[in-house]
Amino acid sequence: MESSNKALQGLGIPYAALVSIIFGMMMLSFPVGAYLVFNSNIGDDINFEYPISGFDFFLAGIGYEIPIQFELGDAFIVIWSIFVILFAISMFGPKKDFLKSLVPIMTEGKKFTHSNYLLSMITWFSVLILVSGVINAIQEGVGITTEPPLVDNDLIQFFDMSKAPIVEEIGFRVLLIGVPLYAIYSHRASAKHFFKSLWHPFENLHVYETKKAVALIVLVAVFFGLAHIISGESWSSGKFAQATASGIIIGWVYFRYGFAPAVLIHWATNYFIFSYVFLVADINFITVTEAFSHSLINTLEILFVISGIASVGILILSYILSKEDKSIEKVVSYENQHNEELEGGIDSFSDNNPNPKTFADDLDEDLPSKS
Repeated sequence: MESSNKALQGLGIPYAALVSIIFGMMMLSFPVGAYLVFNSNIGDDINFEYPISGFDFFLAGIGYEIPIQFELGDAFIVIWSIFVILFAISMFGPKKDFLKSLVPIMTEGKKFTHSNYLLSMITWFSVLILVSGVINAIQEGVGITTEPPLVDNDLIQFFDMSKAPIVEEIGFRVLLIGVPLYAIYSHRASAKHFFKSLWHPFENLHVYETKKAVALIVLVAVFFGLAHIISGESWSSGKFAQATASGIIIGWVYFRYGFAPAVLIHWATNYFIFSYVFLVADINFITVTEAFSHSLINTLEILFVISGIASVGILILSYILSKEDKSIEKVVSYENQHNEELEGGIDSFSDNNPNPKTFADDLDEDLPSKS
C-alpha cells in the first residue's frame, strides 16, 4: 500500500500541474468566447444581432424546434451564464473546493475521490480527449476520416457548438439515463427526490449494483453516436466511434458525479477548445481548418493528451488503493470480530464455571482428613 501511495504522490505532482494549467485556460475561455461573439469578425457579414427563428432542442434523442424569435447575442449570454454558474458550483462542491481536493493527491499521495465536481470534470475530460485521439489515429490508419458538418458562417457554428452541451446533455443524459435510473433504483416517490436524483443519480439513489446502470449508459452512448451521423446536419461516419466513446464517458460521469461535471465535459470539448481555435483564426485571418495546424492549438492538443495519460494513471492507482483499503478493512473487521468472539467465549466460560478458589476449597472439603 505504501508503494501505491508513493507512486500516486509521484504522479500527482505533474497531474496537479497539468490540471491547474487546464483550469486556468478554462477560466480564460469565458472572456474569449464573449469576445468572439460580441467583438470579433468571425461572423463576417453578420454579428451578435443576427436574428434566429427557432431553437433546436433534443427530447429523448429526437430533435425538435421551439418556434421562438431571438437574437444570437441574447441567447449566447443566457447559455454563457449557465456555464459560468455550473463552473462556479463545480469549483466549490459538492464536498470540498477544487484546491482542497487536488493538493492531497500531490502532497500526500491520497487517492482520487469525487469530492469536487471540477476536478472530476477536468480529469475525465482529459481521458476523453486521449480516448478520442486514439480512436481517431486508429481510424485514420485504416482510411476512415472524421469530417464535421458544413456550416456557412463561423459565428453561427460557434453559437451552435456553445448551446449543444446543455441541449444534448438534457436530451440524452438526463432524460435517457437519469429518468430510467430513477425508475430502477429509487425507493421514494417525491418531486424533490426526483430532481435531486436527476442532478446527481449515484448520490441520491439506492444503487445496490451498477450493471443495469452501465448497460443503460452504453446503450444511450450508442444512440448518441448514431445521432451524430444520421441527423440533418451530420458528421461523417468516422464520428460514430468517437461520439459513442464520449457518450460512455460522459454518461458514466453523469451517473457517478452528477449533471454539472457532465455538462462541463461537453462544454470543454465544444466551447472551451473551439473558443481558442476561433480566436487563433480571427487574430491570424485564417480559416478554422487552418487554425488547427497553428502552434498554439497543437500545444493544447499535446497538453490534453499528456494530461489524459496522467489522469488514467491517477484513476488506476486510486482504484488499486481503494481495493487495498477495502482488503485492510476486511482483515481488521475479521480480527475485531474474532477478538469479540474470543472475549465472549472467555466470559461465557467464567460465567458457567465456579471461581478457581471456590473450586479448590470444594476439593479440600471432599478429600479425607489426615487426622
